[in-house]
Amino acid sequence: MEFLYELGLFAAQTLLIVLGIVAIIMVIAANAGQKSKGTDEGFIEVRSINDRFDGYTAAIRELSDTDEVAKARAKLDKKAEKERAKADKARAKEVGKAADSPSDIASERPRTFVLSFEGDMMASQVEALREEISAVLPNAQAGDEVLLRLESPGGVVHGYGLAASQLSRIREAGVTLVIAVDKVAASGGYMMACVGDRILAAPFAVLGSIGVVAQMPNFHRLLKKNDVDVEQFTAGEFKRTITMFAENTDKGRRKFESELEDTHGLFKQFVSDNRQGIDIEKISTGEVWYGQQAIDVGLIDEISTSDGYLQRLAKDRDLIEVRYKRKQKLAEKMGFAAEAAADRLFLRLWKRVNETRFL
Repeated sequence: MEFLYELGLFAAQTLLIVLGIVAIIMVIAANAGQKSKGTDEGFIEVRSINDRFDGYTAAIRELSDTDEVAKARAKLDKKAEKERAKADKARAKEVGKAADSPSDIASERPRTFVLSFEGDMMASQVEALREEISAVLPNAQAGDEVLLRLESPGGVVHGYGLAASQLSRIREAGVTLVIAVDKVAASGGYMMACVGDRILAAPFAVLGSIGVVAQMPNFHRLLKKNDVDVEQFTAGEFKRTITMFAENTDKGRRKFESELEDTHGLFKQFVSDNRQGIDIEKISTGEVWYGQQAIDVGLIDEISTSDGYLQRLAKDRDLIEVRYKRKQKLAEKMGFAAEAAADRLFLRLWKRVNETRFL
């Protein structure tokens, strides 16, 4: 009994602390939301993937090379650096004479701009994708390309439709777009992927699921059983076809299913337009395919991980990672802290229960 009392007291304290933290966060979030209107909330971060790969190589060589090998390698690196600097200086002089404006001066090596998209149900990262593409396109030159590392199981139609439209901006600008899928690009995720000039996928990446699904619980019987009436008023015959609380009609269900079929038809047409020659009826059943299967049905072009692709390019191209990062507000920082605190409290409770069980 004493243990149960302590356990109940601990649970009550935990609940009060969590509720208090949530209340504080809600107040701060409301105030922060009012103060931040009209302010710049994000920035573009650019990093060299070549430098990262070179750093890996240098770290391993530092550990494994003997002193003699290290000295010889350093001598060769120094000589190569001098020759490269001399060539860059000569090229800069020639380009400067020939150029009429800064935009005429091109990068010495072609570049691959690397973007990432980790999709959720609402395609919430589309805002970051928009900013990243807007940063890349004015700087893209002949021979450059964009690689999008895409991971998404799909979500809402309008969110992923906008994300796909953002990717279309790259192709419309005449820049090659390569899509790399390491884990999954299904449903709305594949809607984005099919925009690419080339699609790469890891051997067991999940692709396809070209279909539309919708589900909604209905509480009408439960409410009716408890003598609760729900009145719904609409203007327009099909303003609300199905509902969670009122009684759904066969006519409303048929209309809703018709809307799903229309959406599926638009999805199929979009994929057909972007993947020429694909058998759309074969791959638009809502099924998924892996690796070589996806190549066989025309969903992708090559089996490769994004890392393998980038390392193959590193010798001849400049690899530039572009990320849009949003500045965290105070409320968001506190939210993460509150989540961590709640996790720690839950862990303490779990330990107490299990410690007592094993005694």
